[in-house]
Amino acid sequence: MGPKVEAKPKCKISASRKLSLKILLLARATEELEAEKAAREEDKVRYLGEKLPPLQLIGLNVEELHKLCKQIHEKIDIVDEERYDFEAKVIKNSRDIHELNLKVQDLGGKFNKPALRKVRVSADEMLKALFGSKNKGSMDLRANLKSVKKEDIKQEKELNLEVGDWRKNVEAMSGMEGRKKMFDA
Repeated sequence: MGPKVEAKPKCKISASRKLSLKILLLARATEELEAEKAAREEDKVRYLGEKLPPLQLIGLNVEELHKLCKQIHEKIDIVDEERYDFEAKVIKNSRDIHELNLKVQDLGGKFNKPALRKVRVSADEMLKALFGSKNKGSMDLRANLKSVKKEDIKQEKELNLEVGDWRKNVEAMSGMEGRKKMFDA
């Protein structure tokens, strides 16, 4: 017999202790979420303060208001361009992430294809496998094939010989007589 491996006893925590730990973890997580929200709000206010200084509209005449409106529209256009660029980057990155996830799934599921064996199956056995036991009679697969008679082949050859040289046919059809023959026929 081999050496005995002594299993360490599992650390047992009482249900009340587990519950108190869960409560503490949830409280800590909510505090961190609130702090993160506050930090986002501060960043937003700071960013807007940098990008959008307070407007002084008191005491401006019409021309100065027009200039101010044009400046604001230019800033709006710049911000819209930046937003569009960021959205395009996000869409491209999410598409790349999706494609990479698909590749990871494909690579993770490697399947070994089993070697196929050659199996000889007669037509009757194949029909039984396909249609079940309701097809009892053997089916002649050659019966459905189109039959070609030798006489048909001979008639086609004779028609080809009658056509003859195409140049003679063109010369015969040239001129007014040929066109009249075409309309008469």
